[in-house]
Amino acid sequence: MDFIGKLQELKEKFERINEQLSDPDVLSDQKRITKLSKERSELTEIVDRYDEYNTTISNISGNEEIIAAKEDKELVEFAELELDELKQTKEKLEEIIKVLLIPKDPNDDKDIILEVRAGAGGDEAGLFAADLLRMYTRFVEIKGWRHELMDLSEVGVGGVKEAVMAIRGEGIYGILKYESGVHRVQRVPETESSGRVHTSAASVVVMPEVEDVEIDLDMNDVRVDTYRASGAGGQHVNKTDSAIRLTHIPTGTVVQCQDERSQMKNRQKALSVLKTRLYDLELTKQTSEISEQRKSLVKSGDRSDKIRTYNYPQNRVTDHRIGLTLYNLSNIVEGDLDELIEKLQIADRTEKLKN
Repeated sequence: MDFIGKLQELKEKFERINEQLSDPDVLSDQKRITKLSKERSELTEIVDRYDEYNTTISNISGNEEIIAAKEDKELVEFAELELDELKQTKEKLEEIIKVLLIPKDPNDDKDIILEVRAGAGGDEAGLFAADLLRMYTRFVEIKGWRHELMDLSEVGVGGVKEAVMAIRGEGIYGILKYESGVHRVQRVPETESSGRVHTSAASVVVMPEVEDVEIDLDMNDVRVDTYRASGAGGQHVNKTDSAIRLTHIPTGTVVQCQDERSQMKNRQKALSVLKTRLYDLELTKQTSEISEQRKSLVKSGDRSDKIRTYNYPQNRVTDHRIGLTLYNLSNIVEGDLDELIEKLQIADRTEKLKN
């Protein structure tokens, strides 16, 4: 196998990390311990599989020697039977190792900022955006992750013009990053008396949340505006200029937050979203510079693409990127996204293996 050399390098790195974690000088440095422990954790599975693979290869060689010697008929028969099983194990391990060797997206373990915006379709698009927001909220609750609504702009009766939600937990970006794109719905609106099916759309953007050290933001490039919050809130809404709007002048990126009663808290939240959007802009720019041959089938980086259709009359959801159709829309909109996401992850890994 052409990746044996790579596996050996990773095992040697794993052993060096173990030695460093026993070094008294390292044990006195908490930051270094944390960094090394994380690297060790990431290498553990592939090293274990490599050890298992080496043991299997060794056993195959041993059985082949027994068969070639032809000294004991009963032992030869047993060795031949075991050899078939060992070869099957070897093939399975090779496939597993290939997947484990795929370079991991460094953002996969990060928390995310998820944005949902109504698109074409008037009030029905706003209602669909609200349905998507609820779908993701239910999915997050099922997973036991934490979520916080950063900003919400409502439209019509129960519709959403734009919503921004922070989601925090384990490996979230790696799971939800495939949701970025245009989602389309086909259904009969409640206001449609003739029963005619309408098509409308909403866009979803999933961005890895960034730490302060990851993006250098010059506050001289940011215009800060305060204004009175709108919506629920009683007397507080009318009396306090607590809502914050941040405008990044070089890129024209605008972020607003009115969720908190405190202007300072709204400012902190808005700043977090602004940094995440600017990081995402740079990430999208880098993605677009990758050659067509190396772009992922699933995550092309082009958020203008129509990625999925939700057809209510047929209880059908179709993901256009991988040609997948599921007839369980009623469960999916209630947050049952596991099968859909798993299929997207498999398609993404398969595409990367080809490259």
